[in-house]
Amino acid sequence: MAEQKKSWEERLAGEPDELTIDFVESLSIDKRLYKYDIVGSIAHAQMLAQQKLISKDEFKRIKDGLIEISQKISEGKFKFDKKLEDIHMVIEAALAAKIGEAGEKLHTGRSRNDQVATDIRLWMRDEIEILQAKITLLQKQFVKLASRYVEDVMPGYTHLQRAQPITVAVYLLGFVEQLERDFIRLANCRSAGSGLNISPLGSGAIAGSTLPLDRKSTAKQLGFFDISYNSIDAVGDRDFCAEFIFDCALIATHLSGLAEDWIIYSSCEFGFVRIDDSFCTSSSMMPQKRNPDVLELIRGKAGGVYGSLMAMLTILKALPSGYNRDMQEDKVHVFAASDTVSQSLDIVRAVVAHTKFDTKKISAGLEEGFLDATALAEYLVGKGVAFRKAHGIVGLLVAYCEKEGKKLAELGLDEFKKYSPAIEPDVYERLGAANVVSKYVTDGAAGPKQAKEQIAYWNGQLAQR
Repeated sequence: MAEQKKSWEERLAGEPDELTIDFVESLSIDKRLYKYDIVGSIAHAQMLAQQKLISKDEFKRIKDGLIEISQKISEGKFKFDKKLEDIHMVIEAALAAKIGEAGEKLHTGRSRNDQVATDIRLWMRDEIEILQAKITLLQKQFVKLASRYVEDVMPGYTHLQRAQPITVAVYLLGFVEQLERDFIRLANCRSAGSGLNISPLGSGAIAGSTLPLDRKSTAKQLGFFDISYNSIDAVGDRDFCAEFIFDCALIATHLSGLAEDWIIYSSCEFGFVRIDDSFCTSSSMMPQKRNPDVLELIRGKAGGVYGSLMAMLTILKALPSGYNRDMQEDKVHVFAASDTVSQSLDIVRAVVAHTKFDTKKISAGLEEGFLDATALAEYLVGKGVAFRKAHGIVGLLVAYCEKEGKKLAELGLDEFKKYSPAIEPDVYERLGAANVVSKYVTDGAAGPKQAKEQIAYWNGQLAQR
């Protein structure tokens, strides 16, 4: 068998330096695109046959050969040669070695520039569906956990200071809302009119081809919404990569926020949640330690996804028009961001499935921090007091309580009336965390009634996926 050569090797004198081979190869990264490269090549070959640029017999041999190569790769029986630089040349060389001259015709009218731009799009469309499925599974797990705590009350925090009482269920459902936005962003990235779902195949290296390629045929075969209409931009476009990594970065942001909450809530100072032992580690020195390392790593790995986004944007910054080899690095960061988020979604779902809220511990300290202060101000509004004035009255009452070591619900009516004659005996129905959450009436509020409505809504929505 003749030694396999790179497609451009005749142009240059001598062999490439080993350092060059190691430095320019992308095979170690892009070989995961092999299925998409083969699918794209079969579509391209079929179009070539339709346009009578190759014979029907040559197309059959090309197709059969590519399928055999795909099977060998999937079975781990294929030998990759980094001297061929990338997955495109590896597959083409293997095909030519297998079927002869017909394999050498596969690259007719095609460049690696439009080829890789097609492959990464095909991969990304599938990867988005995988991430969306994992998001949905995590959302379902949150809804399931929320359904156990519809009536249970916990403090809500702003600035990490106690603010107003909320149900545990609505707290958990807040993450379902965040994940829904992530789901929608990914859907938009993959949608019919997006830059991702446009076929660049047939754009060639930069200027298209003098051969009668039917670009819409390959686009239709590969399920693209349309073709690109400027060959120069088509081979240089990686906007969709930056958009995809941004979507991954926001998913990582949301998972990091959850991790931060539960790291705090699982500490002795809070004791709100109990993370299962199977998702914790201990200390090599301190035998009592029970560390939520999984959550800490979810929080830490978000930084890597942000780094991928910044790297992608920096790669694209000030590139000359058309394709540039800098773009080879796009896959490093696209794959890294996706892999991190995919793994994080899996582990978060497992953590959520095995986490319990210590409602007794939460209830024991629930009346600390004047969680009912806002409800008291709104009570005064209901009595005809202007909100800004009511706000001031309650502020004075809270200061008085702190001085006397009392809670608002522990004040006598005579003490209340010193600050506002509008306060009546019914005020006690509005004080205390449990009373407050039962009085929430706005849509989407944090009470038990709204929790039940939200759970029913999400069960219905998620069942359709």
